[in-house]
Amino acid sequence: MSTKQELQNITNRLDQFQRKLDSAKTRGDQELVTKFADEIEKLSKKAHVIKSKQTYDLNKERKKLKAMAFSREITKAEQADIGKLKKSVKGLVVVHPMTKLGKFLELNVMTGYAPKPF
Repeated sequence: MSTKQELQNITNRLDQFQRKLDSAKTRGDQELVTKFADEIEKLSKKAHVIKSKQTYDLNKERKKLKAMAFSREITKAEQADIGKLKKSVKGLVVVHPMTKLGKFLELNVMTGYAPKPF
């Protein structure tokens, strides 16, 4: 299971337990209130761990890209035949501004990162 799907499942379960907690509070069932409160706390911690790992991985990838010797904007002509460009430049990594990594890097245009100028 991917981390994105796992995080979504945890969020869904959190919502479900929150609704059950609210209904248990209205009924005054203290035993269920403590049970659901504990479950919510455990799931919240688990969700936080997953989000922290995602941020860590993004930061690691950002550092790896920033450490590359060369980066520049990919022109529209190069974007039209991106496969040819990737084959001609060894080690090229192309980052689109709408991806998670692109947003994390605060890119405005499609950018290529490579160990050598291209």
